[in-house]
Amino acid sequence: MPFLVLDRLTKHFGAQIAVDNVSLAVEKGEFISLLGPSGCGKTTTLQMIAGFVRPTSGAITLEDKDLLAIKPNQRGLGIVFQSYALFPHMTAAENVAFGLEMQGIDREERRRRVTEALELVGLSAFADRYPRKMSGGQQQRVALARALVIRPQILLLDEPLSNLDAKLREDMQIELRQIQRTVGTTTILVTHDQAEAMALSDRIVVMNQGRVEQIGPPHETYERPATAFVASFLGKTNQIEAEVAPGGGRASLGSVTWPIPPHHEGRVVLSIRPEKIGFADPGNGALTGTVKTRIFQGNHWLYQVDTAGGLITVIRQNSGEKVPAEGEIVGIAWNASDMGVRAVRGAMA
Repeated sequence: MPFLVLDRLTKHFGAQIAVDNVSLAVEKGEFISLLGPSGCGKTTTLQMIAGFVRPTSGAITLEDKDLLAIKPNQRGLGIVFQSYALFPHMTAAENVAFGLEMQGIDREERRRRVTEALELVGLSAFADRYPRKMSGGQQQRVALARALVIRPQILLLDEPLSNLDAKLREDMQIELRQIQRTVGTTTILVTHDQAEAMALSDRIVVMNQGRVEQIGPPHETYERPATAFVASFLGKTNQIEAEVAPGGGRASLGSVTWPIPPHHEGRVVLSIRPEKIGFADPGNGALTGTVKTRIFQGNHWLYQVDTAGGLITVIRQNSGEKVPAEGEIVGIAWNASDMGVRAVRGAMA
């Protein structure tokens, strides 16, 4: 039996449909990310779980209990907001202890649990420090400790790392995942950051215009996107329109053909991730083109190659080998198994 179930959850704000028929079953201890662009409904979904927003229709159950019948402050949920929402007049320890005080936990037990929570997030030495004297990363850890100290059934994270700089955000992603694995708390994260969702999650729920486009493990969702939106939103991707050859089984663009699953017909879109593409001698490989742009990005090179199939993005690791220059004519190649295929209007195969 799933731990948390969202069943056809829908929310209207007047004529606007913010969340449209969302269903999701979450196992105990899972780390789930709601991923999508601004306005896709992910935060509204989180707020309905938290009890801050009432659904227009649908149900939410937690361990087979109707969560909508329980007041927000009695749902046993831990929440970390984008702004952290720390009390500026309280020390780190006092902030962490606040929820325990509201629960009526006695002083000695509060002290013990606050000490454990601050140790868990690596802030034992900062117990008496006020938020204004702490960095953004330290404030984020205090907010996380405050959410975890009440021992919530579910931890809800609303873009908690978005205010951190890139290096600190990456470090905090690692720490957050390690902490979640240590305590085993079922966690739901709202984010628009694809890399963050893939780094942290057991499963990703990709949302667009209030609806779920795909649910699956990060690797599977990235490698086999179910829709054109997922293919374009979750990382970079190349899409080439081609025609299915008579008899099926191959797609063609001019004189070039590629093997595809036999059930396709008419026009299709071939989808290839940039890192799956390699260079070959001109005239060899899948396509031939001219290097239009070459950008060095530290651990890899980013290319744009002008081909008969359009502008193709290629990512090659910085291995120290000689790389093609701008203006150079090159072949590009990929394995058929790395190529997604979908109808011009339809889902990925």
